[in-house]
Amino acid sequence: MTDPNRTQMLPTDPNRTVMTLAPTANVTQTLQPVQCPVCKTFNGPGMVYCIECGLIFSMSDALPDDAFGAPAVRLPCLVDESGREQHLRPGDNLVGREGDILLMDAKVSRKHAVIRMEGSSVFVKDLGSTNGTTVRGEKLAPDAEIELMAGDRVEFGGVGLTLSLPGESAATQIPVSSKTQSIAAPPTVDASRATLEIDGEPFPLKPGSNTLGRKDSNDIVISDPYVSGSHATIEVTESEILLTDVGSTNGTMLNGARMVPNEPVRINPDDEIMIGAKTLRIRLKE
Repeated sequence: MTDPNRTQMLPTDPNRTVMTLAPTANVTQTLQPVQCPVCKTFNGPGMVYCIECGLIFSMSDALPDDAFGAPAVRLPCLVDESGREQHLRPGDNLVGREGDILLMDAKVSRKHAVIRMEGSSVFVKDLGSTNGTTVRGEKLAPDAEIELMAGDRVEFGGVGLTLSLPGESAATQIPVSSKTQSIAAPPTVDASRATLEIDGEPFPLKPGSNTLGRKDSNDIVISDPYVSGSHATIEVTESEILLTDVGSTNGTMLNGARMVPNEPVRINPDDEIMIGAKTLRIRLKE
């Protein structure tokens, strides 16, 4: 006979809902960075859009509210001649015409090298590439691994990238030539012949290239979650002004039509430019 005062073990019913306890405030929660599925940038916990390309994450991709105030995660990156950053993730990063860091150059092998990030250290190893890998001017032997330091220039075939590590200046420095440049005459200040208006607020345009985007390293910073870190450029010459979308995630609209990436278009004062939710117009000085 069954004793009614005795605790009974019930068989597990696979269709029965099982109630579990939620984490309590006394349990330390691990906050993980959110990786962008487009540009592979790691973003801080709670971010709802990518700090590099502006992609809007679904709420399932990010922790809500970031109530713990975790700082943004900044990982080492490789910087090309134009200043574009290729972020490194922990572990192995394959470099080549195929892999994690894509270098679409004929002198780069399909699987050219591996950059390994272990803790705060970064290493590079050539995978027996056709044209080799050079670090600080010295060519690596195949399968030889060497540790990289901040500011080291690495050449994969004929493509040069510079390592930027956390703790350096927040603005990425574009590599420059090591040759001493002579100045024929003292520099002069060029008066701006054009102004960019963003929602009615004027921003002077300097002669030459003016970069636009959400990152602080741009000439004109546009604080809008739909704007990419490096979104577009405006080229000011004596005869014309050219606008180029540099492959932004959400695109650039010119007079209601989406611009083709990386194709410069001549801009007139009456043209309406849309970047994210911002309206831009060019104003020429009389």
